[in-house]
Amino acid sequence: MEEQSEEADSLAIWAGCRVGAGSGPVGNEENMLREITLGQYYQTDSVIHRMDPRVKLVTTVCYIISLFIVDNIAGYVIAGVFLALVIRLSRVPVKYMIRGMKSIVFLLIIAAGFNLFLTPGETIATFWKLKITREGIRLALFMAIRLVFLLMGSSVMTLTTTPNNLTDGMEKLLGPLKHLKVPVHEIAMMMSIALRFIPILLEETDKIMKAQIARGADFESGNLIKKAKSLVPLLVPLFISAFRRANDLAMAMEARCYRGGEHRTKMKPLIYKKRDGIAYGVVLIYLVLCVAVGKILL
Repeated sequence: MEEQSEEADSLAIWAGCRVGAGSGPVGNEENMLREITLGQYYQTDSVIHRMDPRVKLVTTVCYIISLFIVDNIAGYVIAGVFLALVIRLSRVPVKYMIRGMKSIVFLLIIAAGFNLFLTPGETIATFWKLKITREGIRLALFMAIRLVFLLMGSSVMTLTTTPNNLTDGMEKLLGPLKHLKVPVHEIAMMMSIALRFIPILLEETDKIMKAQIARGADFESGNLIKKAKSLVPLLVPLFISAFRRANDLAMAMEARCYRGGEHRTKMKPLIYKKRDGIAYGVVLIYLVLCVAVGKILL
């Protein structure tokens, strides 16, 4: 009988090719790489970990949609309380979640800056040719909150769901598309592998960066153009390593006679339980609250 563990074996062999990062001086770029938590799995026992992956996928999508529905402080307070409750139930340390936020500080600054200085409206202050408006402050604040909540909400899903469960959940949710001849299993597998690729490539980047620093490379000093040029010795071996790992994964899957999702059985089939139904109900109540608050305060 073919089992879903074949993918797990393939991914384990692929991940097993990694070499741990050695000791040595750590720069700002290396710290930032280690602080990215998206795509990693945090092993612990919690209600969120035990939930059906389909519930977590649907909840994540609904939460992201809700962030673009709400447009007021009350709505973001509800979103923040909901997210805090989920993180609490997941038993993932809050410090671990906050550490992952450091990697998007630059993106937050850029997004907030554009909204702060380029939004027309009632002028509050002027710096040279740039104007800070009341509407710009509001949009910049909401954009920053939205990005933080979006990343934290997505991270909760990947931190509490294994790549295999994520693949099974996506395949089940996209199941109706099989009638339209859409390769659902292959799409789910590719998305799962892509998520698994993130921490592996980050660790490989950290290892290559330390090797380059030991040989005298400088990734921190100089202007923007010089920093970009200094990344060339980093990107070339990284791409080579990525292609090598992809080839190792393909060979491992072929060695296990992997032939896609047609007529495959599951070692642990997904079955909804009572807690999954309760979770759907909570998500529905949350969405109704977001829509209601948005309409009342418009």
